[in-house]
Amino acid sequence: MNAPLAADKLDLMKFGVGQPVPRQEDPTLLKGQGRYTDDVNLPGQAYAVMVRSQVAHGLLKGIDAEEARNMPGVLGVWTGADLNAAGYGALKTVMMVPNRDGSQMKTPTRYSLATDKVRFVGDPVAFVVAETQAQARDAAEAVVLDIEPLPAVTEARAATQPGAPIVFDDVPDNVCADFQFGDSAKVADAFAKAAHVTKLHLVSNRIVVCAMEPRTAIGHYDKETDRSTLYAGCQGVFGLKNQMAALLGIKPAQMRVVTGNVGGSFGMKGSPYPEYAGLFHASKILGRPVKWTDDRSGSFLSDQHGRDHDFDAELALDKDGTFLAVRLKGYANLGAYLSNVGAAMGALGVSRNLAAVYRTPLIEVQTKVAFTHTSPIGAYRGAGRPEANYFMERLIATAAREMGLDQTEIRRRNHIKPEEMPYKTASGTVYDSGEFTVLLDKALELADVAGFAARKEESAKRGKLRGLGIGDYLEVTAPPTNEMGGLRFEENGDVTIITGTLDYGQGHWSAFAQVLTTKLGIPFERIKLKQGDSDLLIAGGGTGGSKSIMASGAAIVEASDKVIEKGKQIAGVALEASAADIEFKLGRFEIVGTDRGIGIMELAAKLRGGLKLPEGVPDTLDVSHVHEAAPSAFPNGAHVAEVEIDPDTGTVEVVKYTMVGDFGTVINPMLVEGQSHGGVVQGISQAIFERVVYSEEGQPLTGSFTDYAIPRAGDAPSFRIDYHSVPAKTNVLGAKGCGEAGCAGSLPSVMNAISDALGGKHINMPATPERVWEALRS
Repeated sequence: MNAPLAADKLDLMKFGVGQPVPRQEDPTLLKGQGRYTDDVNLPGQAYAVMVRSQVAHGLLKGIDAEEARNMPGVLGVWTGADLNAAGYGALKTVMMVPNRDGSQMKTPTRYSLATDKVRFVGDPVAFVVAETQAQARDAAEAVVLDIEPLPAVTEARAATQPGAPIVFDDVPDNVCADFQFGDSAKVADAFAKAAHVTKLHLVSNRIVVCAMEPRTAIGHYDKETDRSTLYAGCQGVFGLKNQMAALLGIKPAQMRVVTGNVGGSFGMKGSPYPEYAGLFHASKILGRPVKWTDDRSGSFLSDQHGRDHDFDAELALDKDGTFLAVRLKGYANLGAYLSNVGAAMGALGVSRNLAAVYRTPLIEVQTKVAFTHTSPIGAYRGAGRPEANYFMERLIATAAREMGLDQTEIRRRNHIKPEEMPYKTASGTVYDSGEFTVLLDKALELADVAGFAARKEESAKRGKLRGLGIGDYLEVTAPPTNEMGGLRFEENGDVTIITGTLDYGQGHWSAFAQVLTTKLGIPFERIKLKQGDSDLLIAGGGTGGSKSIMASGAAIVEASDKVIEKGKQIAGVALEASAADIEFKLGRFEIVGTDRGIGIMELAAKLRGGLKLPEGVPDTLDVSHVHEAAPSAFPNGAHVAEVEIDPDTGTVEVVKYTMVGDFGTVINPMLVEGQSHGGVVQGISQAIFERVVYSEEGQPLTGSFTDYAIPRAGDAPSFRIDYHSVPAKTNVLGAKGCGEAGCAGSLPSVMNAISDALGGKHINMPATPERVWEALRS
C-alpha cells in the first residue's frame, strides 16, 4: 500500500500551480457583497454631474450657468476657465509614435474641460456640484452652451484628405503621426517578384467597451494632511497615482488612489479621465468629498472607444505559396484627443504583431494616425494585437483560395519551426519558444475538420450555408514593467500578498495564491491579496497587456526566495542549529540530514510570540520586493470556427468553436478557460454585432443599447478548449499570458468562416445580416 501523502503535499495537489482552483473572489461577488467605487460614500460628500457638448465640432462662445447656480442644493458650477486658472495640468499620453522621418508625433494639449472649441459629442465643458445627484443633474441640464457649429469629420481616412475639417489648428491634415515600419524598397522588390499577390481592404470596426460597471470617481482633498485621495475603478493604482499627481500639479506623495472591485475595463479604465481633476477642484473649494457616477448614456460618449483601423493589406507569395512579404497601408482613428496609448495601437501594435506564427521575411506597415471629431480611442482587449492577427489571417485564407492551395497546408509551410528558436521576426521581436504546427494540427483534430464536409451537407439540407475558418495567431504581450511582490505575515496567521497589478475580473487572488502555495507551502486558505491602495506600493505596472502572471508571479517567486533566506536564519535560532545547515522544502525548514524541522507557519507564529533573536538575525519574514522588467511573452494558438448563415435573412450563427492555446505554464486552467471564453465572445461580437456609427455631423447614431448590439448568452457557442503548452524561457514561471488571446484567435477564425460560407467573398466586420444578405446577392 502506498504511504499517505503529507498534508502539505495534498495541499499542493489541490491548490498548487496547474490546478483548477475556483476564484476566491466569487463567493463575495455572487452574494452582492462586492465593494465598487459607487458603493463608497464618504461623510459629507457632494455630487457632481458633467455638462457635455451636444455638438461634434464647434466654437465654444459662451457658457450661461446663472440659472444653474441658483437652483436648489447647488454648491457650484465650474468651467474650463476655472480649472485653468487654478493651474491644473493637461492630460498626457504615455506612448509616443515616431513619424517616418524620425520626428515625434503631434501632441496637442488637452485640458480637462474644453474652453475654445468642442471636438466631439460628449466633450466635457463644465460640471455642477450639488447636495444630491438629482439636484446636480437638474442643474446641469439648465446650463446653456453657446456653440457655433462647424463641419465635422468622423473617419480617419477622410480626415487626412485635402479640405477635411481640422480638429486642431496646429495639426495639419489631422495627422498625429505618419508612421512607417520596414524597408519599403525591399518590400516593393519582393512584391514585384511575387508569383501571386493577395489584396484586401480590411477594417477593424470601432467598438464601445460596454464594461458592466460605468466609471465612477470620488475626489477628496484633505486640508489637514494636504493630501488628495481618488477613489476610482482602474487597472493599477500606482501608475494612476503618478499620472493624477502630474494632472493636479502635486507631488506623488500627496496623492493616493484607492480601488475596490472593478466591474470590467478591458483597457478602458487604464488612464486618468477629464472628469477627475474637477472633483478635486470642487473638493478643495467646498471642503468636502465630491462624487461623480456616469450613467450608461454618458459611458457611450465619454469612455474611450476601441479599435477603428482601416487598412489596405497585401501579401506577396511565390508559386508554392511561401510568404515573401506583407504590406499594410492605412489609417488609425484617434478620436478627438490622445488617450494613454491611442496612437500606438494602429502603428506600433500592428507592426509588432503582424509576423504572427509565420516566417515572413519582410514586413512593412504605413499608418496615418489621425484625429477626428469622435470619442477618443483607447486600449481595448488586445490593443492592436487582435487587429494584426486578423489582417494576416484574412490575407492567408484569401491567398489560399485564390491560389488553389489547402488553407492548412499553406500555414504549415510558412510556420516558424521549433528548431529555429530563438527566432527574430521581421517585426524585430525574438520568439523564445513555440510549436506552431503541432498546435494547429491538434486544433484541427479536436475540431474534427475531417468531418466538416458532412456537417456542411447536413446544413445545406436545412437551407443553411456552412463555413469553416481558422485563426492561427500569436501576440506580443505588454512591454516590460517593474512590479511589486510584497509578502506580509499577519497577526491572525494569514499571509498577505501585496501587488501592483489589479484584478478587474481576471481572478488574480487564486492564481497568485497558487504560486505562493507552490513556492512556500503556505496553506491556500490562509493567503489574502491586497492590490488596490497606492499607499501600500513601492512599484506597480498595473494589469494590462496579458502580463500580470509574468510580472506579479515572478515578483511573488522572488519575494518567496527572500522569505526563505530570512527563514533559514530565524529557523536556525528556533531549532538551535546553524543557518547553513537549514534547508527548505514543502513548507518546512529542516536541519539537513535529520527529521528535525519547523513549518513556515509555525515559525511565523513563534515570531509573533516573541521568539528571542540574536543581533543580525531578521525579526520578521515580511518582504517588500520589486521584480524588475518582466519581458514580453508570446502566447499563441489556433482557433477553428464554424458558422451557419441563413441565406434568406443574412443572419450569422457561430455553431461550433474549438481553440487550442499555448500559454506556457498554465497556473490555473479554470481561469484560463474563462479568460479564453470571454475573449472569444468579444471577438465574435466585434465580428458579427458591434459597430459605432456616426452621422455626417458627428452625432453618434449608436448611443445606447437600443441602437448598439452586443451578444446575449444565447449568441455564444459551446466551446472546446485544450492546450499545447511550451513554457516560456523569459520568466521564472514559464507563463505566456492569456487574457487577450481569445480576441486574437476569434476575429480571424469567425470572419474566415463567414467568407468560406459565402464562397470566398470578402466583407468587413461586422458581418451584420444586411451586409451578408447584400454579399450573397452581389
